[in-house]
Amino acid sequence: MSAHSPSNTLFALVDVNNFYVSCERVFQPKLEEVPMVVLSNNDGCAVARSAEVKALGVKMGTPWFQIQALAKKHGIKACSSNYTLYGDMSSRVVQVLRGFTPNLEVYSIDESFLQIETVLKQYQDTIELGQKIKQQVKDTTGLPVCVGIGASKTLAKLANHLAKKHQQFAGVCDVNAMAKPELYQWMSETEVGEVWGVGRQIAKKLKAQNIQSVFDLLQASPQAMRQQFGVVMERLCYELRGTSCLQLEEVAPAKQQIIASRSFGKLVTSQVELAQSVATHAARAAEKLRTQNSITGALTVFIQTNPFKQHEPQHHQSITIPLVDPSDDTLTLTNAALEGLKQIYQPHFRYKKAGVILNLIGDKPTVQQSLFEDMESKGKSAHLMKAMDEINTRFGNAAIRSAAAGTNGTKQAWQMRSSNKSPNYTTKWDELPVVS
Repeated sequence: MSAHSPSNTLFALVDVNNFYVSCERVFQPKLEEVPMVVLSNNDGCAVARSAEVKALGVKMGTPWFQIQALAKKHGIKACSSNYTLYGDMSSRVVQVLRGFTPNLEVYSIDESFLQIETVLKQYQDTIELGQKIKQQVKDTTGLPVCVGIGASKTLAKLANHLAKKHQQFAGVCDVNAMAKPELYQWMSETEVGEVWGVGRQIAKKLKAQNIQSVFDLLQASPQAMRQQFGVVMERLCYELRGTSCLQLEEVAPAKQQIIASRSFGKLVTSQVELAQSVATHAARAAEKLRTQNSITGALTVFIQTNPFKQHEPQHHQSITIPLVDPSDDTLTLTNAALEGLKQIYQPHFRYKKAGVILNLIGDKPTVQQSLFEDMESKGKSAHLMKAMDEINTRFGNAAIRSAAAGTNGTKQAWQMRSSNKSPNYTTKWDELPVVS
């Protein structure tokens, strides 16, 4: 088989419908068919919309204050984002999907690719498999999904788009099983910007060349597309023709930079409150670092005022603190972050945001250790971090943390606004839903 001949692989893309909204509805069935939005950090803008809200013309990212009049008129329910809940529900969906095949790539919090050609013999056809996946996820998690199937990841993405947009597919679409005239008709009716990897700017340039639809892009020369847009576009063209150029990433690559930051619920002037925020972000970044079995050699701290309040004095500053020995220890990173904060903090400013960035990230087993490193202390640190992670996993995020991050007893002024946040139904014992 040549490098660009059609492949025998078959991919399924499983995508949860309106994921954040659907997670909220699982535990609040009364919200089914109620127009809903889920708001971003600090209840700023709409990051998820139910089908009912989309029908009202509300766009993704619309600020909440611009929707409030419409919300009052149509009874739109607003929920603060609850990423702990969404992350856990995502893990449960993936667990169900792994029951069908171990050949799986978690693409995002609400999407996973499956390679399915080896499991098809257990089913009558791809549609039966897709419907089985759809029903199993619904029965196990309560979440609705659509399944798109194709000979490449790009075609599976396209199939999923069709499954979501057109009721006749009943949530499962296999473009690989379509006759060519039918497939080309659907491609002709689908705007080129819907192709996976074609962003807004590239779509604009393609349309300027009269490449308006997916079918138009299918007919374009892959070599010409490469000359204009690079190798990624060439691969997409071949993928649309049924040649698989993009394989599953069964293990996500380790991040080379980790950022933990949040805007404050209200403006902050106190160095103590800034320190609590920075310590909290350092701990979260360290946890992410340990999750991917990495260590960091440097840490950047930044603080900033609100750039949109032009009438107020502005102060935006950052500092990078190198570590003597690369580490994943929460206490080490917290101490470095607080030292950095001391050096950049200026009083009399009203700060809107703070954060921590981990740089110089490397794999834990392969990073060279310092000649003078205290291995006994290193071992104690590893045991402490393992215990901390296990406790926080069992009892909820930040159940145990450094004193510098403040106490759990009261909500700190710097923390995000989340006035309509749902309980952590699946991760905290004291917030489990009660059946009455």
